[in-house]
Amino acid sequence: MTDQLVLNAEPREDVGKGASRRLRRLEKRVPGIIYGGDAAPQSVSLEARELAKAESIEAFYSQVLELQLSGSKIAAVVKDLQRHPARGDIMHIDFLRVQADHALTVNLSLHLVGEEDCVGVKAGGRLSQNMNEVTVTALPAALPEYLEIDVSGLEAGSTLHLSDITLPEGVAIPALEQGSDHDQAIVSVIAARGGAAASTDGDAAPAEEGGE
Repeated sequence: MTDQLVLNAEPREDVGKGASRRLRRLEKRVPGIIYGGDAAPQSVSLEARELAKAESIEAFYSQVLELQLSGSKIAAVVKDLQRHPARGDIMHIDFLRVQADHALTVNLSLHLVGEEDCVGVKAGGRLSQNMNEVTVTALPAALPEYLEIDVSGLEAGSTLHLSDITLPEGVAIPALEQGSDHDQAIVSVIAARGGAAASTDGDAAPAEEGGE
């Protein structure tokens, strides 16, 4: 588990599109909002460079962050963000306050392990990962950083599904509660074309000679 990410936020009184443009252009800060819980929504701004650095960390999108605002520490998760259509810069970010007794719904990354030892790959097949993340629900204290998928025992032509994930205690996948039709494939081993390798060291059986 990585250390908790900490972001410094400042309260923002001047709101609106014009104010947001000035904030981004002149102060190099990103406008945002913190909402949820028992407190009223709070408009904030964050330093663009600090936010970009934090965003490069995988846990930024799935873990509980600490927002330091006016001497207070606020536990929150990233709920939404908007990017510049050309540059990809974050234009606005939404944070949801976290409550210890309220389950969160987040997307967790799926990490494959055991690829070098995969039975199907050693037999000539290749791994094909169909999903890179999955939506889960969990209380904040039970939320893992990511989920590991062990593919070492996967044979050629076989597939692992959502239901095959070993989930930590307190973590659930909502899609599985909707029935088997939602049990999506995560990773497969595609068998080599042609199946078993053809013999290359023996001569073909001689054709029978025609009769007289």
